[in-house]
Amino acid sequence: MATTIMNVNAVLVAITLALLTCAPRCIYSDNQRLLVNMTLVRNASALGAFCLDGSLPAYHLHRGFGGGARNWLLQFEGGGWCNSIKSCLDRANTRRGSTRYMSKWKVFSGILSNNASLNPDFYNWNRVKLRYCDGASFAGDALYKNGTSLLYFRGQKIWEAIILDLLPKGLGRARKALLSGSSAGGLSSFLHCNNFTKYLPSTASVKCLSDAGFFLDERDISSNHTMRSFVKDVVSLHGVEKNLDENCTASSFNFPELCFFPQYALKFITPPFFILNSAYDVYQFHHILVPPSADPQGHWNRCKLNPAACNPQQLNTLQEFRRDMIVAMGLSYKYSRRGGFFINSCFAHGQSESQDTWFAADSPRIHNRTITEAVGDWYFSRRATKEIDSPYPCETTCHNLIPSTQALEQDLRSY
Repeated sequence: MATTIMNVNAVLVAITLALLTCAPRCIYSDNQRLLVNMTLVRNASALGAFCLDGSLPAYHLHRGFGGGARNWLLQFEGGGWCNSIKSCLDRANTRRGSTRYMSKWKVFSGILSNNASLNPDFYNWNRVKLRYCDGASFAGDALYKNGTSLLYFRGQKIWEAIILDLLPKGLGRARKALLSGSSAGGLSSFLHCNNFTKYLPSTASVKCLSDAGFFLDERDISSNHTMRSFVKDVVSLHGVEKNLDENCTASSFNFPELCFFPQYALKFITPPFFILNSAYDVYQFHHILVPPSADPQGHWNRCKLNPAACNPQQLNTLQEFRRDMIVAMGLSYKYSRRGGFFINSCFAHGQSESQDTWFAADSPRIHNRTITEAVGDWYFSRRATKEIDSPYPCETTCHNLIPSTQALEQDLRSY
């Protein structure tokens, strides 16, 4: 009897140990998602750092452990921009302009995952999600008030307040650091990469990454500079110009707002930089290349929702857009030894925070390398990573994350 009990106990212990050993490597089910609580920056008001509506800025921090305890990954949240008083007032009453309306818990997946099997290079780092509530990619510094309305355009102050809050929590002693972001947050990585290094030890390895943030200064199908005009309004309204790279603005021929575009700012960025982007980025396709103002009759609607429905002329326009994106990366792609690229041919926007695209059995690949493998190889200097995919429709591993008609219409109203 005693022997039987001992054998049963031994089996139970063995099973328990096996489960504990397996746990870090098992793919999380829906009810095992990593949820991280919000931290408000209580001292932000002393710096004048407020969201559009005057609420305090915030971030989500999940602590690193083991060999990653002194390494830091900061991820800017994305979410478009506002370029007028009306659009910013509207935005101030949403989660894009106020922490009052934000969910207090955030799912950490993809590049933010703490699962070694899903995020092998950064799973045990300190990982931070910077919440986005200023409407200008964390770059503005202005105030609007007319007696009845008040708007804080304080993205630059928010950036500084969050960094200062994190420094005594360990960021100030970082050995390795990666500043990243997606969409408008990916643009933030371009804008703040140089500044980020100034807060960290001189011995730290500091690099930056942009996911879906390489927004092009490109004419739309009606030959109008729709995006350039939009960006000029953002830069002017939010007081962004003084926070743009001085070397860039000095060489911009009296058009300082151009330095908000990565293609002009990139050559002035000192730390190693990695660009993760789709050559057929869905946001840029729908808002820069074919904005509603350039297609009032909706001739591109079917093509927008399904690349297979594009006619030959439309496909040719998309291929020209892809070519222009690659050309815009230009000399940095050809001559930079420290930079990295992963430019695939998926119809998507943002691929680092979704587990399906970041690292999974069927993730997008270029030359059989996943995004996480490419980024990790680049950051740790394991091998050069300058991957550009074949043009559509040759790519077969894509997750074409094109929104439905209803989602597309809602998206168009949000920007």
